Amino acid sequence: QVQLVESGGGLVQAGGSLKLSCAASGRTSSTNAVGWFRQAPGKEREFVAVVSWSGVYADYADSVKGRFTISADNAKNTVYLQMNSLKPEDTAAYYCAADLTCGPVVNEYGYWGQGTQVTVSS
Repeated sequence: QVQLVESGGGLVQAGGSLKLSCAASGRTSSTNAVGWFRQAPGKEREFVAVVSWSGVYADYADSVKGRFTISADNAKNTVYLQMNSLKPEDTAAYYCAADLTCGPVVNEYGYWGQGTQVTVSS
């Protein structure tokens, strides 16, 4: 089993920044990558970014490219999501997930955290 705990969410004004953390524990060696997803009220959960534990591979949704940066600290079993130039449409609950996949598909991830809320005011 793998346990994931997100932190770093909060309320920020448009144009501001937040840094989310995802701390992993347990059998992290059974996973290849950690992804960030988000879900706004009334909407489906959507892919935001993914990074391999080695840090060699990373991918982003088009909506966040150039604004968000994902990184992995293997020694700390922690993945970060630096979010800059935040927009009101970035408001959502943000979840990290881990599995063997490095893709953007929600159903391919078996381990999920509880989520952290990000609210961007206009």
